[in-house]
Amino acid sequence: MLLSYLKIAWKVLMRRKFFTFINLFGVSFTLMILLVVMAMFDQLTGNHAPEKRNDRMLFISRITEKMRGEDGWMMNPVSSYFTDTYVRPMHTPALVGLTSIVSNATAFTSNKLLPLDVRYTDGNFWQIMEFDFRSGRGLTGAEVKQAAPVCVLNEATALTYFGTTTDVVGREIEIDLKRYRVAGVVANVAAAHLFSYADVWLPCTLSKDYGGAGRLEGSFIPILLAPSAGQVQAVRDEYQQVMARVPISDPKHITNLYSNADPIMASISRELMPMKHGLDGDGLAQFYLICTALALLFMLLPALNLVNLNVTRILERSAEIGVRKAFGATGTHLVSQFLVENVVLAVVGGLLGLGLAAGALALVNESHVLAYANFALSGSVFGWALVLALAFGLMSGVYPAWKMSRLNPVAALRGSGEQK
Repeated sequence: MLLSYLKIAWKVLMRRKFFTFINLFGVSFTLMILLVVMAMFDQLTGNHAPEKRNDRMLFISRITEKMRGEDGWMMNPVSSYFTDTYVRPMHTPALVGLTSIVSNATAFTSNKLLPLDVRYTDGNFWQIMEFDFRSGRGLTGAEVKQAAPVCVLNEATALTYFGTTTDVVGREIEIDLKRYRVAGVVANVAAAHLFSYADVWLPCTLSKDYGGAGRLEGSFIPILLAPSAGQVQAVRDEYQQVMARVPISDPKHITNLYSNADPIMASISRELMPMKHGLDGDGLAQFYLICTALALLFMLLPALNLVNLNVTRILERSAEIGVRKAFGATGTHLVSQFLVENVVLAVVGGLLGLGLAAGALALVNESHVLAYANFALSGSVFGWALVLALAFGLMSGVYPAWKMSRLNPVAALRGSGEQK
């Protein structure tokens, strides 16, 4: 029976090519936009190099101070002193690493200036992250402790400065009039990786913001690696216990301190959601709810248009429906047939949308709108494409199919489209 429905569906679609084109365009364009967004989202939050253990990593992206009097707030990244004093002694994390916010620097090549994004890290950072090394190695704890003038470069910087990505380890690069020995070269990291992207990585002890005893605010982001994904919440809970013991540095002007160890999506939602500086929760549930509602709304508008087109198509086929009913076809058979037709159309549109999305992502990667972007359609995104295509087919096909099943067979044979 299903095979017969599929054959009928294909012949019907080929018989009305203009109608089919309009439907396919609506489905494929809508799915293309959704898939591009999902691919970017997957790149941001998925387990991709170098952030291959996102399901175990937590980030302390800021510390919030509530000011006395005028209900003001101060939000800043934390200091290395805060990390060494309060975060590193924690018992639950398997590792505690340190990275800085990205800063700008300049290298001087033979014929031009080379602007660079620089990140300062400790040795544990290179054990938590899993970079794709082209040569050499990451920074070691001993090098960081000794404030050694060493660095790790990405491929683009090595190629631009030295003219090659091989034979670079051990050579020197001059950045902001200071010379550093190259310890390793890694594959380019896309700027979508918020906590690992850079052109150059340097020891955190070389940062002008390193140190500062007693200062809680700085330019660093501690990274906590949980022993397993199941212990992420335990790490978060321990960090809250630690924060309860952190003394307020200026009680005359500051009344409370707030900070959270968040997985990457919670860290992002805490920044985006219009909550009371994230103090009422990380806002992740609300963020997902808003994204889901927007996606459904985005799908609903073209689906309603397809519903109208499908209803018109049904009325044009009323004589055919009348004949089938006269020969004993039940409403269930008719509904099933029309839903199969619509699902076939949606799946074909989904495959076209998948191809369009791949092309759009390639254009985004080539445009360099985002540094070293490498967006791609993963297996999970492909799976979501099929789910969305089926959802689209059902959303735009249920009502027309029900309307088909309600046609009066005698009136349908006359082509009037009258319902029972």
